[in-house]
Amino acid sequence: MLGQENKKNIIGVFDSGLGGLTVLKYFLHDNPGYNYIYLGDNARLPYGEKSPETIYDYTREAADFLFTAGCNLIIIACNTVSAQALRRLQQEYLPSAYPDRRILGVIRPLVEAIARDKKIKSVGIIGTKATINSDAYKLELKKLKPELRIEQQATPLLVPLIEEGWARKPETKMILKKYLRPLKAKQIDALILGCTHYPFLYKEINKIMGRRILVPQPGEIIARSLVDYLARHEELGLTTPANPTCKFYTTDDQRLFKDWGEKFLGSEIKNLERVKISEL
Repeated sequence: MLGQENKKNIIGVFDSGLGGLTVLKYFLHDNPGYNYIYLGDNARLPYGEKSPETIYDYTREAADFLFTAGCNLIIIACNTVSAQALRRLQQEYLPSAYPDRRILGVIRPLVEAIARDKKIKSVGIIGTKATINSDAYKLELKKLKPELRIEQQATPLLVPLIEEGWARKPETKMILKKYLRPLKAKQIDALILGCTHYPFLYKEINKIMGRRILVPQPGEIIARSLVDYLARHEELGLTTPANPTCKFYTTDDQRLFKDWGEKFLGSEIKNLERVKISEL
């Protein structure tokens, strides 16, 4: 764990696996002075195929781990959890267990970015079955921009392929085209990547969708939102220590996590441990 001087001065980042690294990468770039803990529940993914109750239970266990480790704030860097469990975590879990801490999701920042862009009249959304079936993006978008035309597509095969290291395989590109071409044919103006794993395929997605269709980089938008949030919530007590640290935890294979994590982050992952959060 982190040193005593950094206790209760940490931002936690949680995902079902590697996908949240696409958010952490931008946090480390835009907010490099903070302490971070990243937790990937790789052993139990994909969350997108599980029931809302199971997703909530898994995420509550992850939150217990991160808050016990000293996190003041947890970013749920997972669209499935943000769609299926965030509200319940905020309304039931936090008030009784950690009333002075906060948990934020990733859907709202992306929705606000799309709603602000006056050029966007129609938008496509890809995500896990759980995210798409929840209509979380659709409901939030309609609140801010009722006239927006919305097309949704569940893409359940992408997360397992990415987690298995198949992001660059021809088979993955073929499946990606199968998912995206119907959305492109509907002449959308923008595509929301409704899963933090999908930026691992960002270049290929952009290539398939073409120049006319905007594909926002989720991590970039979420990182900007975090900067604004921290500026408005000094009561959380998050400060920038002299020697900020970044610690990584996974519930599964450390080697696989390290290999893919380093490729995406572009830097060495030194502080990595395997944990069993379900036993805590």
